[in-house]
Amino acid sequence: MSAPETGFDPEPFLENLTRSPGVYQMLDVDGKVLYVGKARNLRSRVTSYFRGGDDRGPRIRSMVRQIADIRIAVTHTESEALLLEANLIKQHRPRYNVLLRDDKSYPYIFVSGHEYPRLGFHRGAKKKGVRYFGPYPSAGAVRESLALLQKLFQVRQCEDSVFAHRSRPCLQYQIGRCTAPCVDYISPEEYARDVEASVRFLEGDSEAVIGDLMERMESASAALEFEKAARLRDQIGRLREISQQQFVAGGEGNADVIALAQSGGSFAVEVFFVRNGQNLGNSELFPDVPEAAGHDEIMAAVLAQYYAEREPPPQVLLSHAPEGAEALETLLGERRGARVRLAWSLRGERARWVDMAQRNAEQALKTRLASQAGQTARLDALTAELELEAPPQRMECFDISHTRGEGTVASCVVFGPEGPIKSDYRRFNIEGIEPGDDYAAMHQALSRRFARLKKGEGREPDILFIDGGKGQVTQALNVLADLGLDHIRVVGVAKGEERRPGMETLVLSGVEAPSILPPHSSALHLIQQIRDEAHRFAISGHRARRAKARKESTLESVRGLGPKRRTALLKHFGGLRGVSRAGVDELAKVPGINRRLAQAIYDRFHEA
Repeated sequence: MSAPETGFDPEPFLENLTRSPGVYQMLDVDGKVLYVGKARNLRSRVTSYFRGGDDRGPRIRSMVRQIADIRIAVTHTESEALLLEANLIKQHRPRYNVLLRDDKSYPYIFVSGHEYPRLGFHRGAKKKGVRYFGPYPSAGAVRESLALLQKLFQVRQCEDSVFAHRSRPCLQYQIGRCTAPCVDYISPEEYARDVEASVRFLEGDSEAVIGDLMERMESASAALEFEKAARLRDQIGRLREISQQQFVAGGEGNADVIALAQSGGSFAVEVFFVRNGQNLGNSELFPDVPEAAGHDEIMAAVLAQYYAEREPPPQVLLSHAPEGAEALETLLGERRGARVRLAWSLRGERARWVDMAQRNAEQALKTRLASQAGQTARLDALTAELELEAPPQRMECFDISHTRGEGTVASCVVFGPEGPIKSDYRRFNIEGIEPGDDYAAMHQALSRRFARLKKGEGREPDILFIDGGKGQVTQALNVLADLGLDHIRVVGVAKGEERRPGMETLVLSGVEAPSILPPHSSALHLIQQIRDEAHRFAISGHRARRAKARKESTLESVRGLGPKRRTALLKHFGGLRGVSRAGVDELAKVPGINRRLAQAIYDRFHEA
């Protein structure tokens, strides 16, 4: 039995190791987790790492040489160990594990439990008394489906706070997207039928919905309600057209279809969402896979990590058999509260689904590798232009956005060798400065970001890009110097003549004269991409902050106007826009609003 180079002696450790199921963590001399694994028999599994021989593969031999300690967690069952393993991998992200880089939760459509239920977008924890449909592969897919449902069934999608304070129909009613239940333009019974039709459509039962609509159309026609019958006729026509366009699986039911594709040392995982026999869309994942990992190991790791925080469907169709399939089925069944079947080597309709997912995975990987090749070339060009010793692994860019000093927001975007690292993006709401002082805003944002770094939060960038010229770069250099981080390379990206792309001037720390790269430079293209992303992220944050401030503070800032009077105003005029357009006399007609207060409200909306 061979000992690792770190001096760890496995023999006394293994002699006392339990044979129970559990999880083991391999640690290096610094206490960093190298690998997390699970086992039905801990002693047998951990012992296998120290038996020696060349059959272990270079990855395992390299890991074993670095082991300084092993941490054990005993569990009752192998499925418990599998769940703990997935959580520890997500927490520590060990370099020798298969890592599924997927930190997003997938969205759903929900139907609330009110008297007049609402259809809406949902992401996150589910609530009792609410029905959920999905998951959908993206927010765009949910919004597209909601827009379609709005056209078909006219069920409300407005917030409950808006619904409760309407005194007249909104624009959605005017354009035929809502039946205005907020002002009782439709009976609860009739509205409930529209909600039920929406639910059945989401469940994939379009034919039953069409049958019900036809009965309602015939009844309306018999009652000489020709306008209503015509509306139902048009609804049936749209529904038939949509039903014909949908690609529906041969069999009913819910399933996820997961396929794995490989090219060299790179991998892609494609997930298709099939619900009630309908394809709701697909999503790509790109796991970090250590050298020499087999397809069965990769598929097992993907399943365990992917469903660690998601409820699996009754069946999961796979392109490759996973390692430890029985334990995985137990784990997924516990997550769902009912049996989950894993299936591979399929035939018929299910094989077609897997084949489609496989082809999509191969195409996604091909596209990603082509994109990475271009990204690598641009990164190499940037390394040469800035005379760096090695290609940067982490680049951050800061930008400031405001409207005449209002709602100032600073953005920080992060790029690595493979492109944007969106999980590390940050925004900073800027407070306590002179409105419009971009230098002070930049100083505050950078101080907050790098003060956290000094406390041990986050990673240090190799390059700090600043959207701006010499003044903004000076602010960055001052902040870094005060915090003892003046070794970080700072690059200012000043807008060129007439703000035209390709005319940017680079202001480099430690270099007196500014630098101008040719418009065709790959390095400049990378800098532009990073700068534009920071600009986009700053603008979206600023707009959201400004809209929220205007929505919340316009009436709240009027002295003497409390919550009850604000509610009465909004209900009387049907919203903030109606209040802003009202004259003093109209405002004074609202119960509780005297003439002096009406004048104050009017003045608040008509300030110079």
